[in-house]
Amino acid sequence: MPRFFTRERFGRHQFYAGLLLTAFLAQALWLARAELRGSSTPGKPEAVRIAEGWKQWHGNGIAGAPFAEQRSTFAVAGDAPDVFDSRHSPLLYLASSAPLLIWPEPSTQATNSWRWLARLPFLACGLLLGASLWYVARRLCGNTGGLVALTLYCFSPGIIQAASLWHRDPEIVPAWGAFGTVFTAIAVAHTLYAPREVVLWNWRRILLLGTAFAIAIGSEFSLIILLPIALAFLLYVAPVRKRAGFVIWLAACVIGLVLVVATYFFRLDAFANAMRHAVFWGTSWQGFAMAEVYKQIAIDLARECPALLFVLPAAFLIYAWWRRTRYFGNTAPLLTAVGFVLLAIAHPHSGSEGFVLAAIPFLLVFVGGVLADLMETRQRSLVASCVFGLLAAYCLWNVSVLAFVPPG
Repeated sequence: MPRFFTRERFGRHQFYAGLLLTAFLAQALWLARAELRGSSTPGKPEAVRIAEGWKQWHGNGIAGAPFAEQRSTFAVAGDAPDVFDSRHSPLLYLASSAPLLIWPEPSTQATNSWRWLARLPFLACGLLLGASLWYVARRLCGNTGGLVALTLYCFSPGIIQAASLWHRDPEIVPAWGAFGTVFTAIAVAHTLYAPREVVLWNWRRILLLGTAFAIAIGSEFSLIILLPIALAFLLYVAPVRKRAGFVIWLAACVIGLVLVVATYFFRLDAFANAMRHAVFWGTSWQGFAMAEVYKQIAIDLARECPALLFVLPAAFLIYAWWRRTRYFGNTAPLLTAVGFVLLAIAHPHSGSEGFVLAAIPFLLVFVGGVLADLMETRQRSLVASCVFGLLAAYCLWNVSVLAFVPPG
């Protein structure tokens, strides 16, 4: 026990990170409260998620495969008698309705208490993504970079909205899964340099990688693109153990597949039927030729985290000009974020906001790393004053705007 409670695990910087995550949770709860106070009944998407999840938990079919109602916000357009969710597994439906199992019977005529319960899993995902972001950024670029990235995350309006489900789909879940997939793959690759029996020794990390696959792909089928991305990082980081890296990746894929099938309660007929209707790609290359798409993506990025309007261009310029910043810890999240932005452009009509949100944590790690490098130069006092001044102003602005959010 004394070895666990060390200053390295529970020190000053961990305390600061805990305060920031507490502030994030408070803002998300405030925003969720504003929406619930202004509406006595859930919106159509939330009602469908809860009803479909409740249906599956009580053995009346599989959520979204097909829908109980033929016409739904999540349904595929068409007049077929069986309408399937082509973008998601039952994971989001089960997560929405699982806390309601302690409630006698969800009803739109009941109090909002049960609607609070339905949002708890997504609030938890927002907190876990923030904690993961801080842990990764701290390991890559030190305590300063980690706290800068976490501060930007905890006071980003779009991320707070996604975690609280304030008039949004639960995009925070695939974002957390994508972030966990990429950096777990990188962490697993680093352990391949250890002189041990790699596959058996790494079983915890393999299980974690497989779980990240399941969370990401189960909550958004188009994130199957993460499979080759994870393999690429595994092979790049550990080029001397490519065979072991491939075996680990393959084992994680099997684990992820089993977990996704588990969301169908291991009903293989329902799983196979759902996969026949699933859309794993659905890109439209025409988006790259439309100026309106680029404009909308820029607007979405600014809406998710307005501070990126100021810090991201500066970070890009510093990264391009200063060779010291061009190392793997900064380059990997930048390339991944660019990949998600390109996927958002390729999905201009569906899923673009989800890809933009998934790109935000990677951009924050990149920004935190570049600014941390800049604060280690001779001008550290000036740079630190500018950075912390910007962060303070950004936090105050976000809180002031949040305080006047109207009910509903």
